[in-house]
Amino acid sequence: MRVAVIGSGIVGAAAAHHLSGRGVSVTVVDGAYSGQATQAGAGIVCPWVDHPGDDDWYRLTREGTRRYPELLSSLGGDLGYARVGALLVAGDPDDLEPVRALLARRYAEAPEMGQVADVAAPSALFPPLAEDLSALLVPGAARVDGRSVRDALLRAAVRQGAELRTGTATLTPDGEVLVRDVQETDLHGYVTPAPGSSAEGSWRQATPHPPGPGSRTASPAQPGSDAPPPRATATGPEAAARQAGRTAYGSPVFAGVVAGGEAGEERHEASGAGVVIEADVVIVAAGAWSGEVCRGLGVELPVFPRRGQIVHVTLEGVDTSEWPIVLPHAGPYLLGFPGSRVVVGATIEDVGFTPRVTMGGLDEVLQAGLRVAPGLFGATVTEARVGLRPVYAPGSPLIGPLTDRVIVATGLGAYGLTAGPFAGRLAADLALGEEPPLDVGRYRPQVR
Repeated sequence: MRVAVIGSGIVGAAAAHHLSGRGVSVTVVDGAYSGQATQAGAGIVCPWVDHPGDDDWYRLTREGTRRYPELLSSLGGDLGYARVGALLVAGDPDDLEPVRALLARRYAEAPEMGQVADVAAPSALFPPLAEDLSALLVPGAARVDGRSVRDALLRAAVRQGAELRTGTATLTPDGEVLVRDVQETDLHGYVTPAPGSSAEGSWRQATPHPPGPGSRTASPAQPGSDAPPPRATATGPEAAARQAGRTAYGSPVFAGVVAGGEAGEERHEASGAGVVIEADVVIVAAGAWSGEVCRGLGVELPVFPRRGQIVHVTLEGVDTSEWPIVLPHAGPYLLGFPGSRVVVGATIEDVGFTPRVTMGGLDEVLQAGLRVAPGLFGATVTEARVGLRPVYAPGSPLIGPLTDRVIVATGLGAYGLTAGPFAGRLAADLALGEEPPLDVGRYRPQVR
């Protein structure tokens, strides 16, 4: 059996890992687009506080959380995972009561969240926090380094025989995968169609919604939009590597893991238009670009990007490795990592395929972060990241078959690192024709 996986984020990497472990011939294709969500995810794993009115969403994130320890144990190495707990903080203690009731209701079926407790002095656990905050502690919450997990999944898949290929992938009307060399214009996030193709109330984030007249969505081609400026043509070793279809492993382009561009019996040239990857089944796990990839099928898949900007800061000489995640009733999340590092984020912006860090976005994150944690005032800003989170317009995750040979897995929004590995496993089971460990009927695509 041959499976092509389009997309090498956390979902695609997990699907490739599971399939290759079952002896399936797997080719992973990645377009090296700027703004891939896994590259920028903060790494919060705390499903119990979100989607109070959507059991299907919650079930997916809860089951994904449960499977993390076993998955990471099988991968080995330090992948930034630690159960550090989560502080749910609010200026008014009454604001904590709805989430307290939600956690109490869910505890019987999710004891892994741990015994929720009131915290009299949240700043004792996360020192930069304001002194006047009230908090609940959810001890089972964890943080994880999404980049490290994704890389480990791909490395394991390669050891199991998977092939990684860099290129811009699209689908033809009959579901074939057409791959062409990555061009500089591709790196902005646009996909060239194949020839002939035509919870509300969540603690952290509202249920995704489609762009509308009141949103900040802008077409990158329109004057005054938030589109990126024209990109200069790259030169030097990096450009040469991209032209050859490979760059260093760990970057958005992964083909340096194995030799790229090697032809074999499983692909043939598509006259002047790229290379066709022979596959019995295709899994589209291309994140925010999944709709563009699938358009060649004649399917309009309403998946759009939601931009999130996050900031990394350091507190020199401070051990932040065991600090809990901070999830405010309103405002940004904060979490600590080893290396005196604290992550603050994120913006929620419907601005199309524009993976840029902006002054407005930085100002929003920094100002809101300082209101919750004024002790970060003197921290050193070391990095800003931006990710285009994939949102399915109906508001649900998107996992299921589009055709008899094409399966899609995307739409996880801000919960990609929580549910992504499990979503990839579900897509892999569907590709194998097996019954997944979770009923995916409610996540099936609604296409037109």
